[in-house]
Amino acid sequence: MKNFKNIVVAICLLVTLVSKGQILPVHLTTEMAQNPLAVVQNQPRLSWQLVSKESNASQIGYQVLVASSEEKLKNDQSDIWNSGRVNSDKNLQIVYGGSPLKAETKYFWKVKVWNQAGKISKWSTTAFFRIAPLDTTLNPTWIGAITKANSHLPEGRNYHTATFNRQKKDAIINASDSLSRRSIMLRKPFTVAKEIKEAEVYVSGLGHYELTINGKKIGNSEFAPLWTDYDKTVNYNTYELSAKELKNGENVIGVLLGNGMYNTLAERYTKFFVSFGPPTLFLKMKVVYKDGSEDVIKSDESWKYSKSPITYNSLFGGEDYNANLEQKGWNEAGFNDSDWKKVVVQEAPKGVLRAQTAPPITIQKHYNVASVKELKPNFYVFNMGQNLSGFTTIKVKGKKGQTVRVWVGEGLNDDGTVGQGRSGKPYYYDYTLKGNGVEEWQPKFSYYGFQYVQIENINYKKTKNENLPTLVDLKSNFIYNSAGEAGTFESSNTIFNKTHELINNSIKSNFQSVFTDCPQREKLGWLEEIHLNGPGLMFNYNLESYIPSTMQNISDSQRENGLIPSIVPEYVVFGGDFTDSPEWGVTGVILPWMYYQYYGDASLIGKYYPVMKKYVDYLGTKATNHIVSHGLGDWYDYGTHAAGYSKNSPVALSATSHYFYGASLVAKAAKLLNKTDDFTKYETLTSDIKNAFNKEFFNPETKQYGTNSQFSNAVPVYMDIVEPQYKAAVMQNLLADIKAKGDRLTTGDVGNRYLFQTLAQNGENETMYKMNNHYDAPGYGFQIKFGLTTLTEQWDPRKGNSWNHFMLGQIEEWFYQSLAGIVADHKNPGFKHFFIQPEIVGDMTFVKATYQSIYGTIASDWEKKDGKLILKVEIPVNTSATIKLPVDKNSEIKVNGKLTKNLNLGSGKYTIECTI
Repeated sequence: MKNFKNIVVAICLLVTLVSKGQILPVHLTTEMAQNPLAVVQNQPRLSWQLVSKESNASQIGYQVLVASSEEKLKNDQSDIWNSGRVNSDKNLQIVYGGSPLKAETKYFWKVKVWNQAGKISKWSTTAFFRIAPLDTTLNPTWIGAITKANSHLPEGRNYHTATFNRQKKDAIINASDSLSRRSIMLRKPFTVAKEIKEAEVYVSGLGHYELTINGKKIGNSEFAPLWTDYDKTVNYNTYELSAKELKNGENVIGVLLGNGMYNTLAERYTKFFVSFGPPTLFLKMKVVYKDGSEDVIKSDESWKYSKSPITYNSLFGGEDYNANLEQKGWNEAGFNDSDWKKVVVQEAPKGVLRAQTAPPITIQKHYNVASVKELKPNFYVFNMGQNLSGFTTIKVKGKKGQTVRVWVGEGLNDDGTVGQGRSGKPYYYDYTLKGNGVEEWQPKFSYYGFQYVQIENINYKKTKNENLPTLVDLKSNFIYNSAGEAGTFESSNTIFNKTHELINNSIKSNFQSVFTDCPQREKLGWLEEIHLNGPGLMFNYNLESYIPSTMQNISDSQRENGLIPSIVPEYVVFGGDFTDSPEWGVTGVILPWMYYQYYGDASLIGKYYPVMKKYVDYLGTKATNHIVSHGLGDWYDYGTHAAGYSKNSPVALSATSHYFYGASLVAKAAKLLNKTDDFTKYETLTSDIKNAFNKEFFNPETKQYGTNSQFSNAVPVYMDIVEPQYKAAVMQNLLADIKAKGDRLTTGDVGNRYLFQTLAQNGENETMYKMNNHYDAPGYGFQIKFGLTTLTEQWDPRKGNSWNHFMLGQIEEWFYQSLAGIVADHKNPGFKHFFIQPEIVGDMTFVKATYQSIYGTIASDWEKKDGKLILKVEIPVNTSATIKLPVDKNSEIKVNGKLTKNLNLGSGKYTIECTI
């Protein structure tokens, strides 16, 4: 939320500086990111938003200047590119057209525009971008404490399975030297003797690293770099260093390494065991001096290492820290490292080294203790008030050698202790005191999903027992991706407001390197959640720089035969339908289209068209007469049966409908990309699948599909598989089943979105309202009544495992698109034109929503009062919207106080009133 608020506040301040009739370009981005440090494109795309105090404002022309220095740009010297005036209304994804750009070089740019009246704006503020290094110039050398060959760790691919022999696993543990899994510290002194112009660092520490210069942490990332399939892609991060971070004389680079997903451990709890190798580091620092010379410091044999005080670190098992092993000043100048050992040059990871362009994971929020219970003397359980993904920060004091063990969990056992039975155990943190006043510590390389904290054998606040350490303070840290929030939603309905909060706390908890299923027992990137919750994710978060990394992971994980596995990165192979389910794999086809619809950027369709096409072709090899019969189906559908495989609806109906969906999108992609032969092929395939689907699953006498379940009838309506003459009858069957179930759903993880949107798009929003406005299961209200702060894996939390899943959160799409009425116009991707068409349902009296689109803020705020509907809307500059009101066509309508029938509006803020 912080990033979203900062952007909005900054833009609002700029608007106040714009005089009447003027327009101003703001929020400049390069490749969809503000001031990126690692642009990999040779011709990056430049974008800006526009603000104006007047309505119906638009752009008719622009001029871009790019310079090699900020000083030159201030003087309007464009030694790199001057676009000249370009007569165009386009303000997004302007392709750079200047001199060839150099790798590892920073460029500065600004833009001015002409508005619809021909008035020219002021120059924008300065933005910059840095071109990433060429692969050949990085020439990475990977270093660490032990080579992969000497570590006795297995090849990663051989152990990508959750079901390996326990005896074999123990043998691996016993055969492995501690350096194979131990966190280590690496250091490298270097000298600065001249005045510095600039310095940058390129670094990748696997599994995760913390970088310091002269003892100070660089950047604010947690768990960097982001996870990948390290046999295919290895991310590196880029940092700019300020003059304050380097000093004349001796400087020291310090790096702390942890295991992450690169090298999981088998001790304590683990979902799977996989290793790509022992902890390893690549680093390159380039220091450019004002005299034009430069120094390059790289990871090589000259570095030294020592074991760190982190004696155990596992993403799945926890972390231990012995403060008595600290070496004060180890990452600062003047430290005596004579006892440290020389590093070894290691085998490089197999994956391609790529600049990480997705935002990092950071600590976003902190929570203090909400309540505490002393279950027995010196045995405390703390309620932190919010279930989240993260770790604790403890402040303790005590005697040297005393240990504090911190247990964390989502829920409590019947006896009041922290329970990990549903979420993976044992998971804990051990901190061993050095006995020097108040000591503060938090883990660096492990996180878990938790709300409760259990600590035994301690004093709390006051020292009552001198033989026990004293806990002085406790905090929980909420970590998630720093992409920033894009939307807000509020209504008169308490259930919907709390549901919005529950869902988004779960999304944030699982918004990590990848969108995970849960932040505790699995931490795996199950793909179906992304496309089934896609619109809700995009309305709520800035995913412009994040989704491309997801598509890279999908591409990396696609197998030679075209299969896209259900988990990406595929660290573990569960096998069968859990590896190959069409509803999951088709994410690789759907996601580029969603990206295009919301951000107006077709580049992912172009780049990953071979992936999309190959997956649909793979499904074709699994089909018999165009019917696909494998997969999980409508996973976790609701009923008296145990949750799991689809029970209410045929698996083949689900699989074949997604085969149809994928084929139709590949046909659309081929048309967009002017691949005429492919368009003909996949358009024909789509038609053939449709015909086969209707022949196999539609009963022309009863006008129902499959088992007449809600999923069976909703999916063909949503996907436009049902023939037009039967649509109304199929809808009636759907509605009849909902009514027979007491206005309750029976769909699952896959079917919820199709059910919700079939109702929303076919005039049945009152049914949606009844289905979700209650406190029973299945329903969001039951979870609220249960007292939860995140969405759970099952509608009844008592039956499920994880209490922090967002897979059932598809109602977010309804909140924004139906209740608030912010609807994209797919003929004008990216909200260049859109609709505001709110639905007024039940006893609701108001809805307020905002969406930070790539053009600017879209707002829809309606209130029902005294027989009138008052709708306040905001339309960004250089866009337009069509307002559709839920009133009779003869109703009297006023826009900003004036009677009108014209509801096609240009940019601006409007108040619309009408009788209802």
